[in-house]
Amino acid sequence: MTIAVLRERAIGETRVAATPETVRKFAALGAGVVVEAGAGTAAGIADADFAAAGATLVESAAAAGADIVLGVQGPDPALLSGVAPGAWIVAGLDPFGQRPRIDDYATLGLEALAMEFMPRITRAQSMDILSSQANLAGYKAVLVAANLYGRAFPMMMTAAGTVTAAKAFIMGVGVAGLQAIATARRLGAQVSATDVRSATKEQILSLGAKPIFVEAVAGIEGEGAGGYATEMSPEYQTAQAELVSSHIAKQDIVITTALIPGRAAPRLISDAQIATMRPGSVIYDLAVAQGGNVEGSVADQVVERHGVKIVGYANTPALLPADASALFSRNLYNFLSAFWDKEQGRPVLDEEIGNAIRLTQGGQVVHERLKG
Repeated sequence: MTIAVLRERAIGETRVAATPETVRKFAALGAGVVVEAGAGTAAGIADADFAAAGATLVESAAAAGADIVLGVQGPDPALLSGVAPGAWIVAGLDPFGQRPRIDDYATLGLEALAMEFMPRITRAQSMDILSSQANLAGYKAVLVAANLYGRAFPMMMTAAGTVTAAKAFIMGVGVAGLQAIATARRLGAQVSATDVRSATKEQILSLGAKPIFVEAVAGIEGEGAGGYATEMSPEYQTAQAELVSSHIAKQDIVITTALIPGRAAPRLISDAQIATMRPGSVIYDLAVAQGGNVEGSVADQVVERHGVKIVGYANTPALLPADASALFSRNLYNFLSAFWDKEQGRPVLDEEIGNAIRLTQGGQVVHERLKG
């Protein structure tokens, strides 16, 4: 069993799908690991570190003969010539945004496994790339916003007078939102948060933040399958927009994290609402890669509207490449090792997780969400 780790080609992608730690663990399972030279450079991992862990370093054609190809993002099909028949592609594949690439995997007879489709069940928590990367994204978003904000976060009592604490508002209380709340609190901000799922109120309060929720309007319970948010009723959307408008005008920092899997990001903040904020305020749109929660946000740019800076980094975890790679690579190892069959010397998936993440098999696109 040969596992290949390719160097990421996407612009701005600094992460790598394996580390010396996981290379050693794969070797302990009996697998050989081939790593493309330079794959870990942006994450602070030298080729020599991979070699010392037991990996074979190659300059090109790293996927040749591979049974499993690991990636942070889905590799270009042109890099997969020579892979073993029916080889697995295990990565964050962005099936809806990169559909032509998924079709190419099918044409090549590959079995594409989308790690972002991992079901949110207890036994799969350690395999969940969305959660591990969102945790870091929520943390980094607050730090970037704090750096761009022209004032201090905590209240300061000085001989020259008092500096008031910044007010931070977190919109969307998933993994990224919870970490954003905790980070903003640690920096000394006054933090409030909102979400369409009423169950998150207790989580917000447990972190010392103030919950901002629409009450007594149909559509408050917005939790769908797997704990993800769903779209709200028109009545709820209207009431939420009014509540947010009055609240956002008083905020210095806003972090938006709302995503609905497989759909464009919901619009949470309009240009008119931005205009009500104090000049010098900062908004960080963590959903910019899927269209954005904020009107006017631009992928991989910091733009200014009405004196407010809007941050739109499309790949925030890549701003923390070492830790993001460490967590991502452990997710992949935890996934493959959980299904490792010692007799066959390879992983064998069960139906529950296999059917959830398998996009292509036997030359066809097989996932229900992609068929038709």
